[in-house]
Amino acid sequence: MVSGEVMGSLWASRWFVISLFGVYWALWIAYARLFHSYARYPGPFLASVSRLWIVKEIFQGRAHKTQAELHRKYGPIIRIAPNEVAISDPASIKEIYSVNSGFTKTDFYTPWRPSFARFPDHFTSTDEKVHGLRRKIVNNIYSMSSIVQSEPLIDKCTELFMTRMAEMAERRALVNLSTWVQWYAFDVIGELYFSSMFGFMAESKDVRDYIGSLDTLLPVLCAASVMPSYARAPFLASGLLFRSIRKALKALGNIEEASASCVRGRAQSKEMDGIRSDILGKLSGICEAKGDQHNFNVTDIQTEVYTGLFAGSDTTAAALSSILYHLMNNPDVYQRLTDEIDEMSAVGKLSSPRIRYAEAQQLPYLVACCKEGMRMHPSVGLTLPRVVPPGGCQIAGQWFPGGLRVGVNAAVVHFDKAIFGEDADQYNPDRWLREDAVNMDRYMFQFGGGSRTCIGKNISLCEIHKLVPELLRSYELKLARPEDGFRTMNHWFNKPLPLLAHIKKREVKGI
Repeated sequence: MVSGEVMGSLWASRWFVISLFGVYWALWIAYARLFHSYARYPGPFLASVSRLWIVKEIFQGRAHKTQAELHRKYGPIIRIAPNEVAISDPASIKEIYSVNSGFTKTDFYTPWRPSFARFPDHFTSTDEKVHGLRRKIVNNIYSMSSIVQSEPLIDKCTELFMTRMAEMAERRALVNLSTWVQWYAFDVIGELYFSSMFGFMAESKDVRDYIGSLDTLLPVLCAASVMPSYARAPFLASGLLFRSIRKALKALGNIEEASASCVRGRAQSKEMDGIRSDILGKLSGICEAKGDQHNFNVTDIQTEVYTGLFAGSDTTAAALSSILYHLMNNPDVYQRLTDEIDEMSAVGKLSSPRIRYAEAQQLPYLVACCKEGMRMHPSVGLTLPRVVPPGGCQIAGQWFPGGLRVGVNAAVVHFDKAIFGEDADQYNPDRWLREDAVNMDRYMFQFGGGSRTCIGKNISLCEIHKLVPELLRSYELKLARPEDGFRTMNHWFNKPLPLLAHIKKREVKGI
């Protein structure tokens, strides 16, 4: 038996530890609320003393809405973590994200890095010099001129997409557009990278559970990213206890294995010689011709493929879903755009059977509708966090000490009335036909900014501007449940929930 004296000693030790913990938190809260450099900025109490607040927002999937509400309540600078603020002043985009601004990515990005990578990929690299050198090796592959050269590959996917739409129109079936445009976007990645679709549209299902894996992975990985670095490993290790985290870690392995198998498949077919015009062929050509010079090998090719698989479908699908939703939800806009498409088709300025990207760019109202859809719903719904450079910096009229974190959220800044007009909360493509459209363009942030602009931007833009007019030229779309609105779940990628529509074949005379 344990003596009373020993028991008393144990209880005393426990109370000492509890008291010590309590004193620590009391001191930390006092410091964070009164003396920290960010103490003067308003925000939720919990956010000022702990990152639990932002972790909760990630899991709830509505951080973009919460941040917008907080900015409306408190102003252009809000505290979203003890050492991090979100800024809604549009001028801050240039101050923080422009080339040579001195700001660097925070460690938010490092959990997203593939485990096999020799160098950080373009998304997760926090060293600006390393990022610049590695991106320079492959930048030409992702230029718009290079992507447009591969239009026939995109057209193959569009052909199958339109075939599937015809089948559903014939059956008068409801179409979940958010699912179908993601399948389309994923198959485009397959064609552009490997000259072979993955089979999403052909089989009308989530092939190998790629999309399911991403959906499982994103909330867990994003939550880990906003946690303090010391908490990430224990959180992910808890996957041994929690099924959702086990599934997420397995999903990460699925995406990594998918990238490896795609590269292996090309190697086994003895076609890693740069002859293919797809992205994998071009990457292989760099490896063969200048691999030693640039320290670029097969593992680096796999890293490029991984990035395409990870980010290439969700972002484009979110943009397409938003564009189509807002068109269907605004019948006058829808009619005006279809009139533009019909008129240009009638005079032979839109190719048949597939519209070319260069032709789509000559449709001013189409471009305006696409841009407005992306303004209303940027695909990433969180701040893009950056570290203030050593020595500090002036941002939004305030001085920020070096080493702290700042960020701008496109889902907030895109609704700034000083930039986009008093009707910024409303869908209005006409704003992009006004004289001040060039100025508004400077504050469009859906692809990020500066040297860290999304490397796949041109792939996404090419897909969007080709598919939207093609779909509207041939079919009439109508929301099945307009009362639902445009619903999303935001776990970094602000992913649309089911978007159900009726589809009907159009009969257009003279075309």
